[in-house]
Amino acid sequence: MTKLVESIAKSLVDHPEQVVVTEEEDKQGSVLRLCVAADDMGKVIGKQGRIAKALRTVVKAAATKENKKVVVEIVSENE
Repeated sequence: MTKLVESIAKSLVDHPEQVVVTEEEDKQGSVLRLCVAADDMGKVIGKQGRIAKALRTVVKAAATKENKKVVVEIVSENE
């Protein structure tokens, strides 16, 4: 799942070398933290959050296929 999010995010941003995806397990499932450069946040989120929503939809579909629950969090590099 991390490779999927990473490859999609790298194709969207100006600084693909700064894209980092980490996976954490919690009691509800997996949490994927997508970390991008601060000036790339707008490109990953999109107008009115459309790109972020589409990214989450794709990940949810892939996770459902594997019977998992996955949440995607988008954070800036300096957080």
